Amino acid sequence: MLVDTLASLLLVLGVALGLSRPLVERLRLSPAEGIVAGAALSLVLAWILAFLVFISGLPLVGYALLPLLALAGFGAGLRGLRRVAADPAARDLMVGQLLVTLWCVAWLSFVRIHSGGAWLGDWLEHWQRASYFLRDWPKDKLFFDIYEVPARPPLSNVLVAAFLRLTRADYAHYQVFMAALASLAYLPVGLLASRFGGGRAARVAAVLLMLCPLFVQNATYPWTKLHAAFFILTGLYFFLRVRDQDAPALTPGILCAVSLGGAVVTHYSSGPYVVVLAAAWIGFGFRRGYGRGFAEATVLAATAGALVIAPWFAWSAAQFGWHATLLSNSTASMMGKSPDNPLVVMALNLRDSLIPPQIRGFTGTLFRQTSPWGSLRDQAFLIYQLNPVLALGSVGWMATLLGLYRAARGADRRERRFWILSLAAVVTLCLAAYGDRDHYGIGHICLQSLVLLGLAFLASLWPALSQAWRRMLVLGLAVDFALGIALQFAAEDFALDRWLYPARGLSEVSQSYGVVAQENLSEKIIAHFAYFADIVGTPPALVLALLGAVLCTALLRAKPAPGEPR
Repeated sequence: MLVDTLASLLLVLGVALGLSRPLVERLRLSPAEGIVAGAALSLVLAWILAFLVFISGLPLVGYALLPLLALAGFGAGLRGLRRVAADPAARDLMVGQLLVTLWCVAWLSFVRIHSGGAWLGDWLEHWQRASYFLRDWPKDKLFFDIYEVPARPPLSNVLVAAFLRLTRADYAHYQVFMAALASLAYLPVGLLASRFGGGRAARVAAVLLMLCPLFVQNATYPWTKLHAAFFILTGLYFFLRVRDQDAPALTPGILCAVSLGGAVVTHYSSGPYVVVLAAAWIGFGFRRGYGRGFAEATVLAATAGALVIAPWFAWSAAQFGWHATLLSNSTASMMGKSPDNPLVVMALNLRDSLIPPQIRGFTGTLFRQTSPWGSLRDQAFLIYQLNPVLALGSVGWMATLLGLYRAARGADRRERRFWILSLAAVVTLCLAAYGDRDHYGIGHICLQSLVLLGLAFLASLWPALSQAWRRMLVLGLAVDFALGIALQFAAEDFALDRWLYPARGLSEVSQSYGVVAQENLSEKIIAHFAYFADIVGTPPALVLALLGAVLCTALLRAKPAPGEPR
């Protein structure tokens, strides 16, 4: 399995970085920007090619076009790869990406059951969707006995199906591919951190992501929200590049639109970000004057974004009709589900997302269990996953808010207004997109990209922080790791139960956890799945040693070099 895992990671990273390489060479981008733009373009091209193979009825061996074209892309872009290797910022991104990917995939060795909070069934639904694009799932059969085909956009499912067809179509490989794609969210985070803070910010960003429970838990739970965050943050970065110009620049504008189009066909939670950035684009044109250059850039960008999403919506409408295509998703189906006034629902969901249930005194029955560490894990899970402020870390959120306050005071009026209005609009639309009440909070549904953006900003602050703040942050990161990562995977691995109660069987152990964990385990047994952790065969001590080596490497890279200003 070790060789298979390395080959699978090479396949994902090779396609993501190689497929669009000749195209990226023609764009006037810095080497670091070229890596991120190339990954976005590659994934979009791979999605379109694989989707065309699927809907055309051609043999699925056509999925092999992806690695073949990626190899050709690397060959054609060899000169550009030398420039990437010679550029410090680009090297930082590449090495950081390798470390983050290894970190995320290695934690899969401890996932024997998907558990945590109320996350139930999404992992199975997306596996079934990947099976659909392997032509192993009936057209009219509901996923997880609930969702129609058009209820979720397909980019990640199509890509993973292609990768499974080229390797082995089992659940263990599926986990590896989903985690590897999720880990790519580091690339725009590192690039944004460098934009905000320069220097070592991308290296610090890698450490912050690796010790962020929200990021690691989402990377190892096989759904598509981090995949969408990659595209959203890439689109944001190139939108900011457009704002840097005196006139709309064609290349950044098109890259922004393509990235946002990729986000839409990855997860519909990207909708609020697309709406806000589109409105900001229009506002940008209003301020500069709607000249011919702006109109040309707008038309080209809109066309590029439309070409990304058109194959999915056109095919879905032809197969399932426009009603199912547009109204079977969760946002549409949940609208009006709560009998309360929509504005009241939004306000209460905002309150519940910012104030943890433990503070509000809300004690629902969903997480009752006899396992003390299972209960502690779920309580920490609710804080790190559902609260978009505390997801920045037990200390990180304070440093981030303080940094934002200071940055706002020092920024000019136009910059301050852009960020305040944009962030407020995103939060408002994200709350509006969820039409039901959730007493535990809804930060995990649409706001993950904002959390990652906050971590990028926090990474940029690191060199300017006082020694006291750094020590507090290090202590906070240790707490976050212990409660949000170590405890999480100890529960998913039944490690504490196997150590303290070796005589207990799996059934008895699982009964001590919450009903959600029990149901996920039941679905695994019914489906006869062997998880990555079940077949990896590597002793846990060696995996922990690998994780320690990866983390130490990331920490050493984040330290200032001798003579470098702190």
